[in-house]
Order: sequence, then C-alpha cells, then structure tokens
Amino acid sequence: MAMQLRRDGHLHGVRPVPISRYFALYLAQAGWLMLGVYLMQNATWPSSCQPDTFLQVATCSLRLADNRGWIESALMTWLWSTPLLLGLELSRRWNMFQASR
Repeated sequence: MAMQLRRDGHLHGVRPVPISRYFALYLAQAGWLMLGVYLMQNATWPSSCQPDTFLQVATCSLRLADNRGWIESALMTWLWSTPLLLGLELSRRWNMFQASR
C-alpha cells in the first residue's frame, strides 16, 4: 500500500482555527491563568522572602521548594514554565513572520 502524501503539510500552524478549537484554546488559557491565581493565593512563602513586586516574586520563587508543600512546588513550576511557554509561542510567531517576508 502506498502512503498518501499530505498536500497541506506546509500550512501547519497557519490555517484558520475552527470556532470550537478557538474556544478550547481560550478556555485552556483562562484555566492556566486561574490555576496561577489559585496557587499564588494559597502558597506559603518562606519567612525569609515575602515578595511585593514581580521581580521579587521571580527571585523568591526559587525558595518556594523549601516548604515542601505541593502548592508551593506547583507554583514554582507554574512561575518558571509560563515565561518559557510564552517565549516558545513568540519564537514560533517570529519564525512565521520571518518566513512570510
């Protein structure tokens, strides 16, 4: 049996998104942000580091694992994975922008 080639392989990531997937993507993004809010509100920060600004949150997040709680560990993972995920998405968009020139 011969394998049928996909003719639209070069369109990966640039096709219009169907409405159901559009809402699913935004629902997942809202859930990710709500998870972050929940974790921030319920985490116990170490007594040696009580962050007030975004920069302090980034530097103090390394000490969240000292409490050994699941909320603190999940918050540290959330805080460090969110910028990486955003960076990956931006680099994908940048590559698509460069390819279209």
